[in-house]
Amino acid sequence: GVLRALGRDMGFVKLVIMGSLALFIATLLIDPKGIDTRIGLRFMSPSTAALFLFGASGWTPVFELGRWWTVLSAGWLHGGILHIGFNMMWVTRFGPAVAEYYGAGRMIIIYTVSCIVGFVFSSGALELYPYIPFAWFLAPVGLVGAQLTIGASASVSGLIGAILYYANRTGSTSLRQHMIGYIMMFGLFGIVISGVDNQAHLGGFLGGYYISRFMDPLEKERGDHLLIALICIVLTALSVVVSVVTGLKFFPAN
Repeated sequence: GVLRALGRDMGFVKLVIMGSLALFIATLLIDPKGIDTRIGLRFMSPSTAALFLFGASGWTPVFELGRWWTVLSAGWLHGGILHIGFNMMWVTRFGPAVAEYYGAGRMIIIYTVSCIVGFVFSSGALELYPYIPFAWFLAPVGLVGAQLTIGASASVSGLIGAILYYANRTGSTSLRQHMIGYIMMFGLFGIVISGVDNQAHLGGFLGGYYISRFMDPLEKERGDHLLIALICIVLTALSVVVSVVTGLKFFPAN
């Protein structure tokens, strides 16, 4: 009852916004000299060292340094004012909708799984890139992964995937077309704008869509969904803590 009083999404959207803002400020304060003040998409971007410290994911942290838990923490970090602004806008738009269709607990699970799958895709793609035939074709569309990657967009893509599955499950043609429009827009944006990790977006979308198949939105949410959701939140917080504790030895200030 106390959780329900927080709203239909149990306050998770606010938690994402406040948590992401807090970490964004922390990454700026930990290394103020490294802040990118150039006008553009990366305006007020924290330094690479700061983002790494707080849990950025990608090939380097995951495969080179074994920081596998960053597939959870990276989704709460952002590289600039515009980056966090747009991502939080999309979380605010799609999060409540998924909570409405699936329930708050299942929405949190979808959000977390999408984050994990998205960054696994991105980190693994760069590892497998040398072995993929005609891999050169993937580079122009941003599907080669990244050495260092962050952002809530993998989870946002998963929310879109969940809504698309709901549309397919319920036979809502208008909602399906609406989501396909968003998918096309996100895809075009990722191709036109350089530096976008489309591999994480793809992984997040697939993670969100397919995990939704195991949580039928036409069935009532169960108590164990809320328990798993709580575990997801705790593990995410722990991933940030572990990133900082284990990352201090790499930080330039030390």
